Amino acid sequence: MRTDVIEETIELILQQGQGAYIGLAPLAHLAFAGRDMNPLMKRLQDRVEDNPHNANAMLDLSTVMQLMLQTESALLMQKMALALRRLYHLPSSGNGSIRMLALISPGALMDNAPFEFLLESADISTDILYLDVDMKELPDLPEHDLLYVAVGQSERNRPLLLRLETLLRTWPKPVINRPVHITGTTREETYLRLNHLPGLVVPVSERIDRDQFRALATDRDLLATFLPDTAYPIIARPVDAHAGNGLMRLQEPADIAAYLASCPDDAQFHISEYVDYRSRDGQFRKYRVVLIDGVPYAGHMAISSHWIVHYLNAGMHESQLKRDEEERFMRDFDSDFAIRHAEALRGIHECTGLDYLVIDCGETRDGRLLVFEVDAGAIIHDMDPVDIYPYKSIYMHKLFKAFHGMLADKAECVSRDVVAGVC
Repeated sequence: MRTDVIEETIELILQQGQGAYIGLAPLAHLAFAGRDMNPLMKRLQDRVEDNPHNANAMLDLSTVMQLMLQTESALLMQKMALALRRLYHLPSSGNGSIRMLALISPGALMDNAPFEFLLESADISTDILYLDVDMKELPDLPEHDLLYVAVGQSERNRPLLLRLETLLRTWPKPVINRPVHITGTTREETYLRLNHLPGLVVPVSERIDRDQFRALATDRDLLATFLPDTAYPIIARPVDAHAGNGLMRLQEPADIAAYLASCPDDAQFHISEYVDYRSRDGQFRKYRVVLIDGVPYAGHMAISSHWIVHYLNAGMHESQLKRDEEERFMRDFDSDFAIRHAEALRGIHECTGLDYLVIDCGETRDGRLLVFEVDAGAIIHDMDPVDIYPYKSIYMHKLFKAFHGMLADKAECVSRDVVAGVC
């Protein structure tokens, strides 16, 4: 969606009396495009000062603050908003013929699945409920046709997800991404569930505490206790770290002490084997693939000379050759990548049980799919500038349409067949 259109939409919302809820996606579009967010933040602050009970403005202000990296103030503002109200309405761009209820947890943006990006231009009316992390039972819920569990997997959210699994076990409406399947996306669980699948490589991963990690620095042979049949180099990262934060390749045990010194004292860690996935040209290629009801779609592809590949730091913006390759990947995805890895992708869907899943992966030299991470909460969006990435919107909207179709099918299923018990 064009940024000027988004700005006009936000302006219309702000002019509606006290203002409806804007939501994450439009605000993130502006921040991603490099717009100055200060004027909008000031307007939302003024609204809160004029009406201290304006929960919509408070929650939107919290989102703007997070996008501006003012995390501490943002979470305080979010807490004030949730003290007033926990249910927020995201209007549909159409008639809202499908009513979805999304469950999320309080906290930072990355604590939940950013599903709002998937709903742009969708005829889906969405209520967003911020759960009480200490809740014993679900509160009274608005009418809905289906329920989407958007609580992200993390140590902090795990007790909430386990409680939700019990509460939703006999839920009368379709549940998208059941909590038990979300909790199964930890790095250790991913290895245990997927490593046996043909055509797939899943690096063995283990969780260790600081004392165990420190012991590895003085005993090279101790590594086999945690990662059998694994030799240095290994990969280390703090538990629940995202976007490469704290991720490092340790060539030898002697590298461990300096790494630990760079991490918080209370950090827990994942260690895993390092798999060299360089292509024949010496470049590393990372693919983001989305499974929607088991059907694979291209999310993006990034190419880098560094083994840690993230789209924003891979130089895609500066390289026409890289973008040309990504365009070919997305254009030929159904007849190439998805065919070559069909068995592996089908196995991932069956073993994770998730209706919606994002896979970050590479390819080994012998042609197998190398899984870095499976995640129900990774971001899929259409925010890249059209003048630089003119090809991407086509494939993003194909993916969005498939997501909308899945939701419609699930909602139709319950209205048509719930009596027969076949959904």
